[in-house]
Amino acid sequence: MKIVYMGTPDFAVPPLKALAEAGYEIAAVVTQPDKPKGRGKTLMPTPVKEEAMKHQIPVYQPVKVRDPEFVQILEKIGPDIIVVAAFGQIIPKGILDLPKFGCINIHASLLPKYRGAAPIQQAVIDGEKASGVTIQRMSTGIDTGDMISKIVVPLSPEETGGSLFDKLALAGAELLIKTLPSIADGTAVYEKQPEESPTPYAAMLTKQMGHMDFTKSAVELERLVRGMNPWPSAYTRLNGKTLKVWRSEAAEAVSKETCPGTIVKTDKAGIHVACADGVLILKEVQLEGKKRMDTDAFLRGYLIEEGTVLD
Repeated sequence: MKIVYMGTPDFAVPPLKALAEAGYEIAAVVTQPDKPKGRGKTLMPTPVKEEAMKHQIPVYQPVKVRDPEFVQILEKIGPDIIVVAAFGQIIPKGILDLPKFGCINIHASLLPKYRGAAPIQQAVIDGEKASGVTIQRMSTGIDTGDMISKIVVPLSPEETGGSLFDKLALAGAELLIKTLPSIADGTAVYEKQPEESPTPYAAMLTKQMGHMDFTKSAVELERLVRGMNPWPSAYTRLNGKTLKVWRSEAAEAVSKETCPGTIVKTDKAGIHVACADGVLILKEVQLEGKKRMDTDAFLRGYLIEEGTVLD
């Protein structure tokens, strides 16, 4: 089975590595163009490109995969199947229909739940008890194609967007290797998805999504903090400066009459902030221009008066 692999970030590295180690013929890897990073604006390869180079796999980095010149390259390669994992571009119908076995996508949710670009973080934010990976046959709709296989991954109470990202990347690699033989021999079962997803579309993350609204419950905000860790991070404003919150804990409120966002107490446990329902204890923070630190250490160098209102 001749494979073309399309992927870009860290999430897409374990499946590519698993394919190479399993001995599959990977004719080409397609990834996003190198991007400038750092003060020197040095062009840096994507994580998938770095992995492909380790295995001496040809790499293509089209600005747009729908460009006729690139489509012609794929036609010459003649893949039996195209495997996609967090590639970052919409695959046009002309490419979807090109391989003998079509294009399959490694999607980081239990479809039909959480279609979209940020299913990992959204599962944490919504308080899901389990997430997982679905391998689906791609269609022109976003994450609406037939489901082929799934693997379930439980979420721990301390799960963050980052920790779940790592778990699902490995789970996706495992599931891919188990699923490909059934596609090749024709025994794979293709299950159609319902038109409507049971959960809202998991839109691409933006920094603004990390803004903490204390008119929500402490439980909701604690999940937001975990879901937005490590990027873009949850944040509020303290005395005119951005305060990132990396770790928190939800607790019951003594009084419900306090205005949401008000700091009601500071102690070794953290900064206690009133919410619409309950109190959120900020346990690890990072003030604008400062290092990330436990709140106990932060409070030894920064005086916060009770009654201060965050944002």
